[in-house]
Amino acid sequence: MTTPTVKEIVAAKVAGEIILSNEPGVTMRKWREIFGISQIRLAEKMNVSPSVVSDYESGRRRSPGTRFVRRFVESLVSIDEEEGGKLLREFSRIGGVPTGAILDVKEFPVPVLARKLCDVVEGKVLTGGQLLDRSIYGYTVLDSVKAIMALPDFTSIFGATTERALVFVNVSFGRSPMVAVRVAPLKPRMVVLHKPEKPDEVAIKLAEIERIPLVVSQMPDADALVRALNNLYNSMVSQKQT
Repeated sequence: MTTPTVKEIVAAKVAGEIILSNEPGVTMRKWREIFGISQIRLAEKMNVSPSVVSDYESGRRRSPGTRFVRRFVESLVSIDEEEGGKLLREFSRIGGVPTGAILDVKEFPVPVLARKLCDVVEGKVLTGGQLLDRSIYGYTVLDSVKAIMALPDFTSIFGATTERALVFVNVSFGRSPMVAVRVAPLKPRMVVLHKPEKPDEVAIKLAEIERIPLVVSQMPDADALVRALNNLYNSMVSQKQT
């Protein structure tokens, strides 16, 4: 199993905050200033005019799409790395990025049906089978215990969109992950529990209330589960490039 780097998790956190913000331009400016990067330097890295960055940050342009946000965030992180990675080291030092909790994060190049994702993880649907035709745009794999203990909030796990599957490993019954989902302001499109000892009735009820498909993965272990998801992602990337 490959643990995401601090760089990958910071990028997902920043992109997610921008995408989900009611004022994405303001949030973009906030993060650019946190990184200590000028509009001119960022524009050069993105190969756009400084006025483009300025227009987005000021709200003169409509909300940016996910592709622009991805370039924006990747450029911020890349510049920080080129200048010694000071901010990335700070994120790691203060524990703002609990790398042990997040095992994998991916954004699909094209949406995949929840039904397909269920098949990939050898899933058994506990509730929400009628919702499996919804589109999933990415996934986050979490260590259930570490995520609930270490994450200050759930906004940092959503990557670039909430329309994703949250996949929990190291699960006993599944109640704690679903309670966390229930109280969080942001909701995933699907929740997968990896081989709980016994699916909890409260977890199922909470999933029904939230109208979130709840699936139990029968993959032999967490490594196999992550590999299966990675294989799906890689196949989609290859198909898009051909």
